[in-house]
Amino acid sequence: MLIVEVKEGSIDRALKKYKRKFDRTKTMKELRRRKQFTKPSVERRHEVLKAAYRLKKYGN
Repeated sequence: MLIVEVKEGSIDRALKKYKRKFDRTKTMKELRRRKQFTKPSVERRHEVLKAAYRLKKYGN
């Protein structure tokens, strides 16, 4: 559970802080990922392709 302290008259700031904390927990990303099933082989292939891209872009 996210807890944000609200000081007098600073609802906007507290809401902004709450949204930032919520984004950092990656809750929505996890929900979207779980919405549909992906086979383990597809996930592995995706990870391998991602690693190859990173290696090509940044590695030597």
